[in-house]
Amino acid sequence: MPDMVAGEIGPDASLLIVDDDKPFLHRLARAMESRGFEVSTAESVSQGLSAVRKSAPAYAVVDMRLNDGNGLDVIEAIRAKKSDCKAIILTGYGNIATAVTAVKMGAIDYLAKPADADEVFAALIRKPDDKAEPPENPMSADRVRWEHIQRVFELCDRNVSETARRLNMHRRTLQRILAKRAPR
Repeated sequence: MPDMVAGEIGPDASLLIVDDDKPFLHRLARAMESRGFEVSTAESVSQGLSAVRKSAPAYAVVDMRLNDGNGLDVIEAIRAKKSDCKAIILTGYGNIATAVTAVKMGAIDYLAKPADADEVFAALIRKPDDKAEPPENPMSADRVRWEHIQRVFELCDRNVSETARRLNMHRRTLQRILAKRAPR
């Protein structure tokens, strides 16, 4: 079985996992090693950047929000050294704006935490023309609306007045929406 998996991975099986959740990081690293990857880990942006300077990986799984900064900085550094790296962003703070930014920075996929090893592995080895499975539980209409508002808010550099103007809504209404948690 490992030979078949290694064949799907490709000749360079180097994988960098960057996450500040130590138990998750170690579980995912063990799971990816058992699937044929040569795993190195980092617990921060600075450790991730240091690992990339030493050797840019063929694959990367990077948490979006780390204690010392944004995981997209690691993705950007990897892409600068190895443009064909298959990088995935993981986050517990999923919204469309950050997903779009991650893809623009070079990520091939965006998974919401808690993602299991099978989901991560499938995303890493997926061929560019293969489509991901449709979600089991698609977003509600309220969640889609909230995501759209968040995206426009991010595009307006988090300026409430400008966002309200572009969405044609009252500024206070927008502030109330932004203060609430995301709907399910």
